[in-house]
Amino acid sequence: MSGRITSYLHDGLTFDVRDEGPLDGTPVLLLHGFPERAGTWRHVAPLLHAQGFRTVAPDQRGYSPGARPRRRRDYTLPLLVDDAAALIAEIGRPVHVVGHDWGAAVGYLLAAECPDLVRTLTAVAVPHSAAFVRAMPRSRQGLASWYMLAFQLPRVPEMLARRAGGPMERGFADGGMTPEEIATFRREIVEQGALTGALNWYRAMPFTRPGAVSRRVTVPTTLVWGDADTAVLRSTVERTADWVDGDYRLVVLPGVSHWIPSQAPEELARHVLERISP
Repeated sequence: MSGRITSYLHDGLTFDVRDEGPLDGTPVLLLHGFPERAGTWRHVAPLLHAQGFRTVAPDQRGYSPGARPRRRRDYTLPLLVDDAAALIAEIGRPVHVVGHDWGAAVGYLLAAECPDLVRTLTAVAVPHSAAFVRAMPRSRQGLASWYMLAFQLPRVPEMLARRAGGPMERGFADGGMTPEEIATFRREIVEQGALTGALNWYRAMPFTRPGAVSRRVTVPTTLVWGDADTAVLRSTVERTADWVDGDYRLVVLPGVSHWIPSQAPEELARHVLERISP
C-alpha cells in the first residue's frame, strides 16, 4: 500500500493534493470547480472518512502554483481529464469520482473515456457537457451562462476582481455565495495568483472540439443539483439522462444554490454515500 499523496507530476506540471481519511479505504477522487480549490470539500470529506473512505482532492490545473501554464489552449477539457487520470494512476486503483461545477465536467468525460478507472460518478451542480452545450441555444440557459462569454475577454475579469466588493464578487454574491466563501475566493484565488489559470478553463472552450465532450457515460452516475442555482437551469439538468447509459439518478436539493459542497455538505455526502457504498 502506497503512502499519502501530497503532490504529483504530470505534463511537466506539479499538482498539490489533499489526501485524507483511512489510507486503506476505498478512494474517492474529489474534483473542485470554479473559482475554488480542494478546500471546497472540507465539510464533505470528513463525512466520507467516517464511513471508511479515503478522499484525494487535487488543486487542479491553473490552481496549483506549479501547474499554471500560460496558454489558453493548455486548459482544454481533454487535458484536464488527463490530469485526473494521471492522479488515479498515482493512487493505483479505480476510484469513485465526485466533481463540482467544472470538476463535474471533468468527471463526465473521465468516466466516459476511462470507465475502467471510474467506479461511480457523482456530478454536483452541473449536467453532462453535451447536454449543456445543446441547451445553450435552445433555452434560457444561454442567458444564464452570459458570464462564460464575459470571461473570454483578456484581462478584464482580472481587473474586475482586483477590488474587494467589486463587480465579480457582487456577481458571486448574487449567485448565492456567502461572504465567507467570497473571502476564501479572494484569499485563495485572487491573492495567490490563481485567477487567470482558473479563467483559462473558460477561455480554452473554443479550442475544445464539440465532439470531444459528446461521449456517453456508462458507469453508475448521480447528479446532485440545487433548485436555487441561478447558473444552471433545471431544463438543462434534465437533459443529462440522455447521455448516461449506466444506472442514473437525479437528486434535486430544494432551496440550495450552486455552491452545494460548502452550503449543503451533509446532504451531498449522504447522496455520495448512497452512490458509492457497496
